[in-house]
Amino acid sequence: MRSTTATLGLGLCGLLIGVLPGCQPPATSEVSRSGPAPAQATAAPVASTQPVPPKLLPGLPDSLQPQPLTPLAGVPDSLRREVQRLHAALGTEAATLRPAVLERAYVGFQRLRRLRRLSGPPVLAVADMELPSSEPRLWVIDVKQGRLLQHSHVTHGRGSGALRARRFSNRLKSACTALGFYRTGDTYQGKHGLSRRLHGLDKGQNSNALDRYVVLHAADYASAAYLQQHGELGNSRGCPALPPTQYRAIIGSLKAGSCLFIYGPDPAYQSAYLTP
Repeated sequence: MRSTTATLGLGLCGLLIGVLPGCQPPATSEVSRSGPAPAQATAAPVASTQPVPPKLLPGLPDSLQPQPLTPLAGVPDSLRREVQRLHAALGTEAATLRPAVLERAYVGFQRLRRLRRLSGPPVLAVADMELPSSEPRLWVIDVKQGRLLQHSHVTHGRGSGALRARRFSNRLKSACTALGFYRTGDTYQGKHGLSRRLHGLDKGQNSNALDRYVVLHAADYASAAYLQQHGELGNSRGCPALPPTQYRAIIGSLKAGSCLFIYGPDPAYQSAYLTP
């Protein structure tokens, strides 16, 4: 199940950010979402071989090691035990899924289900963007069955950094990854083939996902060959792009109404769904 992936650098970020509004605008033959359509980008995602150092978050050390993450406050012991049992059930492929990240994802997932913001099967995807892109950092979990469905590499936006994501934004044209909880939407055939739309659920944090065309899709710069050649994945314009060998299985597992949680080391990130 485990797959490697690869991608490009940060290079032309400064030039492209001002021109291209999102990661993957739909083709004219695709069914568009309701409401006025935002301006469409015309160029395909590209990657640069001349990385530009990103603007670091204040106090974020230049290290590939994730920083210690404290458990959420106010989580009942019973809920914390549920998370522990789930983590143990996922097996060795979840060894690098940090318990505190899974706890945040699980707490938000359960709250969103209580609020009826999720309508799909009890499937939760967790992406830990504090890990370098050279590491498989996406887990797709069947929460009800307590089993791991998929484990793969996943890209972050070129505005967020090269090997490591160090900056996050919900802004249009930022080319950054936006943190928080997403509800998966419908699928369509885009320039990258089968793709699935994402609806950002955290107001002000990832709520521009549709307007930015942030979707799940395959990318050659997330492939094993690219990773082997460059030692890291390439970067998208903000989409969590997937390995070509796994994207269909991952998109198929995350049916419409499922939950994706993207974590990153941004102290400014807040979510109403992280309260048990």
